[in-house]
Amino acid sequence: MSERWVCLDVGETLVDETRVFHTWAEILGLPDFTLMGVLGGSIATADEPDQWRGFFELLQRPDWRDQQLAFEDRYGAFRADDLYPDARGAIEGLRRAGYRVAITANQPARRHAELEALGIRVDAMGMSDAMGVAKPDPAFFARTLELLGSPDPAAVAYVGDRVDNDVLPSAAAGMRPVWIRRGPWGYLQEDTGGRAALVVGTLDELVERIGEAWAD
Repeated sequence: MSERWVCLDVGETLVDETRVFHTWAEILGLPDFTLMGVLGGSIATADEPDQWRGFFELLQRPDWRDQQLAFEDRYGAFRADDLYPDARGAIEGLRRAGYRVAITANQPARRHAELEALGIRVDAMGMSDAMGVAKPDPAFFARTLELLGSPDPAAVAYVGDRVDNDVLPSAAAGMRPVWIRRGPWGYLQEDTGGRAALVVGTLDELVERIGEAWAD
């Protein structure tokens, strides 16, 4: 059997993004409930990846990109309490089970060092800004395989919370898609084509059931 990899997304897989949207609510001067309710509606009705960003227009803030620097300053770096409680334990559990572990995600380049500062240690890591390509572009998954040393794609399970950004494009790349159903995308989207090789609710469940991703 060839060496198997488990590659993890960041947002809503390892990191709880509640503080991301709370920060945006503060910057835009909106109640958290209003911003997150409109966000949820935008996710539920989006037909294309990132179409959900139209929620800024619905909030009458089409100039939100002008606030990006203010967001970065206020949000700052990842903090220990941003990590889901099962994040560190799952990485160690996967390693004990004999898997190699990687992280690749749509994130600023600096998140790499921030995750390492929080004690996240994996065999390979890449953020989209540093990789020069972002999900759901097929080139992102090709670059991910390069970072892993070019294994057989079928030996790689890609774990993420979004059907559009994670499940479908990783399946198209020949990987084993694992859908973690948490965060707004995890609840609001549907894998109507049944492309996920495995569906889990937590990373603890992932550790227990990861072998099922290769059940066929």
